[in-house]
Amino acid sequence: MKGTDTDTGFEAVVRYVADNMAFEPDSYNESYLDRRISARMRRTDCDDYEGYLDILADSEDEQEALLDALSINVTSFFRNPPVWERLRDVLAMLTEEHRTVNCWSAPCADGREPYSIAMLARDDPNIRERAVEITATDIDAEALAEAREGVYESTRTTDIGSQLEPLSDPEAHVEITDDGTSFAVKDDVKRMVTFEKHDLISGRPKSGHDLVLCRNLLIYIDKSYKEPIFETLTDALREGGFLTIGKSETLPRSFRDAYDPYDRGKHIYRRK
Repeated sequence: MKGTDTDTGFEAVVRYVADNMAFEPDSYNESYLDRRISARMRRTDCDDYEGYLDILADSEDEQEALLDALSINVTSFFRNPPVWERLRDVLAMLTEEHRTVNCWSAPCADGREPYSIAMLARDDPNIRERAVEITATDIDAEALAEAREGVYESTRTTDIGSQLEPLSDPEAHVEITDDGTSFAVKDDVKRMVTFEKHDLISGRPKSGHDLVLCRNLLIYIDKSYKEPIFETLTDALREGGFLTIGKSETLPRSFRDAYDPYDRGKHIYRRK
């Protein structure tokens, strides 16, 4: 689907999203937007952007479906386990140094990342659980509702049981159905996490955090918006606080002097 007409149609859909939906597409790169919009076009049996724009304008359900598709909500418990093994050390160190350790997961998608922090704190005897306080934010209200619910299903492609293998006793943190297909996060874990709607680009500033996780968002973000996001993340950290980004992501050159690498291979950095 190439050519001037197609490009104009794509831009019209993006403009509609910007003008009428709770989403700011300018911060995302064009290829990401096109993939997500094209996927919705296929689901609605639509062959061109102009036709899809008509569907979008006439259907609130499709607007919600597109907004969900555009929101980055791919996640898992303990995604990339070697990173979490290093975060064990980080949390143990922080809870030894500070009376309260403030953690921020952004974006948190359906809640599995912040719940992973909480479970790790409860599971590891070297981490002082009561010191750990977790804020989890996302731009997607529906994802936040799912996160607060804290119920997850295993499928052929998503085995929640295997995702919880880093824990010594998973059943101390989740309720498992008899057939093993559904997991509900226990209330003691839920109480450790506060969920909020927040936009990393235009949302209110945050501060006073000891650990910030912003993993696998920046690969989708347009280059011009990465520095403002890193400014938000950096300002949110206390001196000596830790920042964790995704395995395919790098610190912008302008922020490298603000951090020391704690584990460069795991993309964990400590604010100077």
